Amino acid sequence: MQPDATDYSRKWHVMAAIAMGIFLGTIDGSIVNVALPTLVRAFDTTFAAVEWVVLAYLLTVTTLMLSIGRLGDMVGKKPIYTAGFVIFTLGSVLCGLSPTIGWLVGFRILQAIGASMLMALGMAIVTEAFPPGERGKALGISGSMVSIGIVVGPVLGGLLIGALSWHWIFFVNLPVGIVGTWMVLRFVPGSRPRAGQRFDLAGAIALFAGLVALLLALTGGQQSGFGQPRVQGLMAFSLAIAVLFVVIEARSPHPMIDLRLFRNILFDVNLVTGFFTFVCMSGTIILLPFYLQEVLGYAPETVGLMLAVVPITVGITAPLSGMLSDRAGTRPMTVVGLISLVAGFAAVSSMEVDTTTLGYLLRFLPVGIGLGLFQSPNNSAVMGAVPRNRLGVASGLLSVTRTLGQTTGIATMSALWAGRVAFYLGGHAVAEATAAPAAVQVAALNDTFRVAVVLLALGLALAAWGLIYERRQASAAT
Repeated sequence: MQPDATDYSRKWHVMAAIAMGIFLGTIDGSIVNVALPTLVRAFDTTFAAVEWVVLAYLLTVTTLMLSIGRLGDMVGKKPIYTAGFVIFTLGSVLCGLSPTIGWLVGFRILQAIGASMLMALGMAIVTEAFPPGERGKALGISGSMVSIGIVVGPVLGGLLIGALSWHWIFFVNLPVGIVGTWMVLRFVPGSRPRAGQRFDLAGAIALFAGLVALLLALTGGQQSGFGQPRVQGLMAFSLAIAVLFVVIEARSPHPMIDLRLFRNILFDVNLVTGFFTFVCMSGTIILLPFYLQEVLGYAPETVGLMLAVVPITVGITAPLSGMLSDRAGTRPMTVVGLISLVAGFAAVSSMEVDTTTLGYLLRFLPVGIGLGLFQSPNNSAVMGAVPRNRLGVASGLLSVTRTLGQTTGIATMSALWAGRVAFYLGGHAVAEATAAPAAVQVAALNDTFRVAVVLLALGLALAAWGLIYERRQASAAT
């Protein structure tokens, strides 16, 4: 038996423990989104203030994950992951006890610190726990847990708010957190990191400052427009810090991110295509509730069920895709998944003001299938491309790619949709894009989906080139 946690006999116990953390993180996000109107009334405040319950969490998670991934590689993943469970659970209880909206935002930051520990290291621990030939299957199951959390969150949140109060959307995390902490302590093996490593504090500070500036620019641009001097100043600052970060990392003997990882072209392709996918998915899905409720006239309960078609399909497809990628290779599966995504988004861009329920479901089925086929092999390819002592950073990179894609997609696609609404109105702005005539909203929505088709087609071209490049390398080696 090799050292460093290569005893695979407890792999499914490890998977169960990590799945608890994944489920906890995803269900919490979707539950809170459902509760936002309730929180406005409960605290007698504005929606802009309540938005920071979500934004503070997202900012904290995104800015900390890479640093925590590096710490996991240095000091061991198990203690940090365990601490993440404890901090997340404690933060959840304190969120439920919050007397004001300010306290709730503050405790959400504490909760997000714990969540960043769980999200940064979960895939790295799963990758270590399973043999390489089963990595795709394991990461596929992890992807299914994300889908289950997304589906269960709104339903459970609505039930808890209706039957009890908003406090219980946070208190519900307590039993899951206690059981998850026990499972991690009991089943996740410890690891012995390589000695002599140092934490790159200068790189971590630069990374934190650059990400905060970028995320504030994206959220500010969505609210007030990307032409505002403050937003453009934040964008310029984040770009300058990015250049500084590269300089720091190139000179550091123990860098936060080993820039040599990016010399692997296939590694870069997987990160870029993953980013494009999250931009398109998050940026367009957030517009669908307005279409389903305001244009098609469905009740909120029905809208929740209709929105679940994509995560349910992903939950079914992802494990199968992971197992197939273990046999056929990761790159062919990512190409097939992106083909399905392009076809699905092209179909969705033909929605009308009187689209039927069946028409909606048939359009979105290829989207869910494509995402399920793509995501697990893509994650497996990224995790399999780095050495064992960099798995924490690779896991953090994947998570940051996802959250940055979500933030970028929501900001840019929402702004694009509102801009297209104004265009179809002949440049005459309305107070809210949702107040425009239904035909105008649908035309703008279809244009937004067509932009997503172009981005996904670009991702497909990159993935196809990566497949050809990989096979040429294999042929040359043979």
